[in-house]
Amino acid sequence: MGVVLGALVLGTLYTIKELFLLVVAGAVGVGTVELIRAFATRDIKVPVAPVLAGLVAMQVAAYWGGSVWLLAAFAGFALVLLIWRMFSDGTDGYVRDASASVFTLFYPCMLAAFVALLLKPDDGDHRVLIFIAVTIASDIGGYVAGVLFGRHQMTVISPKKTWEGFAGSLVACVAVGGWLVTWLLGGELWQGALIGGLAAVLATAGDLIESMIKRDLGIKDLGTILPGHGGLMDRLDSLVTVLVPAWLLMTVFF
Repeated sequence: MGVVLGALVLGTLYTIKELFLLVVAGAVGVGTVELIRAFATRDIKVPVAPVLAGLVAMQVAAYWGGSVWLLAAFAGFALVLLIWRMFSDGTDGYVRDASASVFTLFYPCMLAAFVALLLKPDDGDHRVLIFIAVTIASDIGGYVAGVLFGRHQMTVISPKKTWEGFAGSLVACVAVGGWLVTWLLGGELWQGALIGGLAAVLATAGDLIESMIKRDLGIKDLGTILPGHGGLMDRLDSLVTVLVPAWLLMTVFF
């Protein structure tokens, strides 16, 4: 499944951008449903239909309208979710359910919509590839360094994460970021290194946020669609947290 998704991402990214966004919306949609089902295990009610409608609307708004339209779409659908809950299950648990609904609209849906902003420029395909590559480099670098040298636990939130693993993530991200930014965008080495370094920090933060959610809900994985890796949301956690700063830095630099 992971290989198929990767092929779809690369195949559409460099051919028809709109198809790439459709793949992104599909993947994030699956991850969103996984998160909603996980909330349901603790009797937290998040409505699927308006959240997924918001996901699609924000992708469309960001790609064809820009950041202001993205913000407007988010605010509009947040209001829809507050009203939706008002007429669905009575007053008990309103704040809990409404908060979880808006949270889900933001994470991962709104964060994922920044990929449309990243994709919008003429060289947007290269920008998206750099963002994906540095995030993957964080996972690979962290895993290899953690297995080979990991000794000092980073946090009890995720016992397998070590400072040595984080160092491996940082080195891998800086190297990949520096290489790809200079090659694909004609930028400076330090610009790519900065993008990569920030990606390492936020990809790790994304993993820890996901771990916190799962610990709070008392579950191991958010899904089972990827054998041995959990659900799609378990793979998207670091991607969505890296997206906003990656978009911001590449917009400022290029």
